Amino acid sequence: MKVIIAEKPSVARDIAAVLDITAKKQGYIEGRGCAVTWAFGHLVTLQEPGEYDPALKRWSLETLPFVPSEFKLTLIKNRGVAEQFQVIESLCRQAEEIICATDAGREGELIFRYILAQARCEEKPIRRLWLNSLTPDAITEAFKNLKDGHDYDALYAAARCRSEADWIVGLNSTRYYTVKHGRIGGGSDRVLWSIGRVQTPVLAMIVERDDTILEFRPQPFWELASRYREVVFKYQGKRFDTPEKAQALLAKVVDQPFAITGSRGKEKKEQPPQLFDLTTLQRQVNKLHGLSAADTLAATQNLYEKKLVTYPRTDSRYLSQDMKPRLAKIMAQLKGRWPDQIAPLNLAKLPFSKRIIDDTKVTDHHAIIPTGVNPGTIGAHEELVYSAITIQFIAAFYPVCLKNITTVDGVSNQVKFQAKGTQTVEPGWTILFPKKNEGAEAAGDQALPLFTEGESGPHAPYLHEGKTKPPGHFSENSLLGAMEAAGKFVEDDSLREALKERGIGTPATRAAIIETLLRRNYIRRDKKQLRCTDMGRCLIALIHDPLLKSPEMTGEWEAKLKQIERRQLDPDVFMAGISDYIRALIQDNATGRLESGRWGSCPLCGQEVIQGKRAYGCSGWKEGCPFVLEPEYKGITLAPRQIQVLLQQRLLPQPVRIDEELRMLILSTQGMPIALRLPAAHRQQKEQKKGRSAPKG
Repeated sequence: MKVIIAEKPSVARDIAAVLDITAKKQGYIEGRGCAVTWAFGHLVTLQEPGEYDPALKRWSLETLPFVPSEFKLTLIKNRGVAEQFQVIESLCRQAEEIICATDAGREGELIFRYILAQARCEEKPIRRLWLNSLTPDAITEAFKNLKDGHDYDALYAAARCRSEADWIVGLNSTRYYTVKHGRIGGGSDRVLWSIGRVQTPVLAMIVERDDTILEFRPQPFWELASRYREVVFKYQGKRFDTPEKAQALLAKVVDQPFAITGSRGKEKKEQPPQLFDLTTLQRQVNKLHGLSAADTLAATQNLYEKKLVTYPRTDSRYLSQDMKPRLAKIMAQLKGRWPDQIAPLNLAKLPFSKRIIDDTKVTDHHAIIPTGVNPGTIGAHEELVYSAITIQFIAAFYPVCLKNITTVDGVSNQVKFQAKGTQTVEPGWTILFPKKNEGAEAAGDQALPLFTEGESGPHAPYLHEGKTKPPGHFSENSLLGAMEAAGKFVEDDSLREALKERGIGTPATRAAIIETLLRRNYIRRDKKQLRCTDMGRCLIALIHDPLLKSPEMTGEWEAKLKQIERRQLDPDVFMAGISDYIRALIQDNATGRLESGRWGSCPLCGQEVIQGKRAYGCSGWKEGCPFVLEPEYKGITLAPRQIQVLLQQRLLPQPVRIDEELRMLILSTQGMPIALRLPAAHRQQKEQKKGRSAPKG
């Protein structure tokens, strides 16, 4: 008997229907010498420390770090899991051959191999069903091309390393920081500080961005411009940081004639959009419709299981050569629902380019495209996502958008000005995205009349006063982009593609990382923005090890996992590095040595802190840094040694006991007293509200 294990019951039913297997049993479908059964996603997971040794159930610094010499598995404690696993185990032990039909990716491989290991059936012959779509044709084709299951041993090795590395880093660091720092200020309530190999660097990125915005001080500036023949011309020099300089140049051109010194046009070609991978799909849908990454993934997964789109958890934006013959058929099937959009395309001669077809850019899965199956009635989120995928697919085959970029130069009393305008000559693919065109017009493109070199006339010069702006808070769109590029902010497609190898997390896990941070109250949603909470900011302040919150380091780990997938790196080498890292992290933190001869660094600007007569302050005070730390707060006086601990380790040292009000102040200010974060004016305002005068600092 052959046993086929799918990841979900719905996929098992689809496979059974294609294979004409119809006899329904408890937990499987049987017929034609086969049994099709299913998991519920993950059935098997890594054991907890207490299952290795009951003494490890108690959280203690003395037992850390704990790294098993050999990891052991256990069933997930969810309803129905044990019963379904018994069915799978019984079938596998009877099987002559076991076919893996879980999702074709790293996590799907892990689900299948963990089940085999727990059922003690690893020695059975295995084969792999690799599906990019759940249509009957795709399932039939995949069964004709079953692979030897051991061809995917390297994929399993990478999945297992990811699972065990997350266990080692997450469990040990969570226990360490919770035991050591769980009681803020000596209180009785313990805070669970949840730390993860991937989630903590993502949180650190959000905290850093929010702190940059919080500490940002807008700087005024002045720009010189002029209106000539209803067209705005801008001064070609730098903008001014004082009004006096700006007024002086304005006075030079007032009542002076304005002359056109030249104009030039340049044709610009905007290439059609590339097909979606999961991350770009999530970013686009979040940007246009505000849908979360998790909701977009759930909708795309539903569309995949309804056979409407191809496999969603992909990091490729390309198709392979063997797909060329199918694409015209898919377009023809879509024509019933999208007739106007597909009408301009010649389906007999679709324009294939390297932006669409590139075998070197397709590994496990190709880009997300529609299958051509008629969707019928689907949910609201599914409709948004399906439309986005389909329009992107159609647009990829449209002609380029042609624009004329016109630049006109002018001068008034030797002061040079310039105006730019954009004219769309051929809209090409942009006709499918009217909102993109609206956005371009709103961005300041202006229609230019015909100017003649040498023409002259009166103009209306003026000054525009503005202020510098901080970077924006993260949205899910921008955060996903930063995660994909390991913390770097890259708009260029080719550069972003190169950084994918070192992205934080994978397309399949990034939405879950964001949801985990939300669930643990480390970040919050504010409309489209993602902002850190007091708890999230406090956690990042507690973590001194830069690697634990480094996007670049986490990206390096992800790159090594991909090397394991390609058989370019020994899994044992990677795991040894993870084990060495966690041992060093806990040992260094446990030592807790203070740097002698210095008080610490300023939390506002990073310069050295110096001791004054009455308080401690930033050595950069001459440059305007407002940081002051007074050793006395509400009757509590910190000793010099305690000040050193506070400034170097960002912790309120024991045995200082504090009231609830100060405890919340510490939580809300990265684990530091309020004087560490707020400028004097803000502190004075807070003290006055409480009926007290602010201390001199």
